[in-house]
Amino acid sequence: MNRAKYLAAIFFGTFVYVLLSMTFGQNSLHCYNKMEEQKRIISKQTTEIQNINSELTLELAALQNDRAVIASYAHKLDYVSDGEKLVKITGLRPAQTTLYDTGSVLRHEEPEFLPEKVCKIVGFGFALLFTIIFLLYDISAGNIVLGKNKKPIVTGIPVYDLPQI
Repeated sequence: MNRAKYLAAIFFGTFVYVLLSMTFGQNSLHCYNKMEEQKRIISKQTTEIQNINSELTLELAALQNDRAVIASYAHKLDYVSDGEKLVKITGLRPAQTTLYDTGSVLRHEEPEFLPEKVCKIVGFGFALLFTIIFLLYDISAGNIVLGKNKKPIVTGIPVYDLPQI
């Protein structure tokens, strides 16, 4: 087997390893897409929470500084100021208070991936498979002879290249 076949087998094994790592490995495109999806969901929920926070900040400022807003909230709690008369009407539903939905708790989910060890084993397996295929091809083509089918060696009188005196 010549060097090109060994290099081709190593190339195929390395190619399979790189292909698996880039497609299904820990730092693969699949994991990248999953993380981008999680990032988009978290960003959307963060924006919603920031909007609720700004609304609550405005409401707090109004409750601390605006007398009309303070009086309105006091009336909702059945308080009256001096000189006001309270009239209660029965049979009506109570005023509904605003509840802010801050969303649900998001937890980080690890994306599923092939461990690096598995990618390396599969790549090594492919390199070994191609090496065996090339070796079997060489044996069937007669480039490598095993056992008693060796080519005959010519024997006879040994000839030495010695300088003549």
